[in-house]
Amino acid sequence: QKREISNFDYLMYLNTLAGRSYNDYMQYPVFPWVLADYQSKALDLTNPHTFRDLSKPMGAQTVERKRKFVQRYNEVEKNLSAQCHYCTHYSSAIIVASYLVRMEPFTQTFCSLQGGSFDVADRMFHSVKSTWESASRDNMSDVRELIPEFFYLPEFLTNANHFELGCMQDGTVLGDVQLPPWADGDPHKFILLHRQALESDYVSAHLHRWIDLIFGHKQHGSAAVEAVNTYHPYFYGDKMDLNNIKDPLIKSTILGFISNFGQIPKQV
Repeated sequence: QKREISNFDYLMYLNTLAGRSYNDYMQYPVFPWVLADYQSKALDLTNPHTFRDLSKPMGAQTVERKRKFVQRYNEVEKNLSAQCHYCTHYSSAIIVASYLVRMEPFTQTFCSLQGGSFDVADRMFHSVKSTWESASRDNMSDVRELIPEFFYLPEFLTNANHFELGCMQDGTVLGDVQLPPWADGDPHKFILLHRQALESDYVSAHLHRWIDLIFGHKQHGSAAVEAVNTYHPYFYGDKMDLNNIKDPLIKSTILGFISNFGQIPKQV
């Protein structure tokens, strides 16, 4: 509020307080999608419609998507072991490695998580726009948020190492990440504008709402249910008392679940 610290620095501070670290892919710093405009030729940071709704999680960005997740919560499908809106997470080791797959050591990390090879090309991170559409609208198993590198590191968007990432079904050969029109194909311009969006007046005025969802009082409990922001109980690592679980199979299952799918930050 006093303009003494940037939104980026504040988010990094909160991530650190919540136990997130660059040293742990399973608890990597989490940052929000801040934009919803990935098709315009020029980015208008004075227009509220340019931005993502920071008061809602990725699973509630559209009315129809929110309705489906609320329906899932109320029905508790037979194949689910607990009542929740989301059985996937907004931050996990595979999400981090997939974003940074064009850079070492993340390339090797991604391949090891995938069993030794790259994923099917159509599932690889190849376009900012299509990833936003998947996480905000199209894919019910995708509610991913972003990582800090989206706001300072243009290198992760280019395939400078010339990795053979495969070919998509439509014939597109994967190389550099496809950028929105307003970036003019320039990773440096994308990072510059994306960082300006993070530090914009709109985001500064609404960022606390997203912080409530990820780090604050809407993280769990009745406030989380009301905000359509509940995840599988195994994701809440600090709420699970593993020491009291005697069955080694159940314990290993929970630990495996957390390592594969991610973990909710500690509540600040």
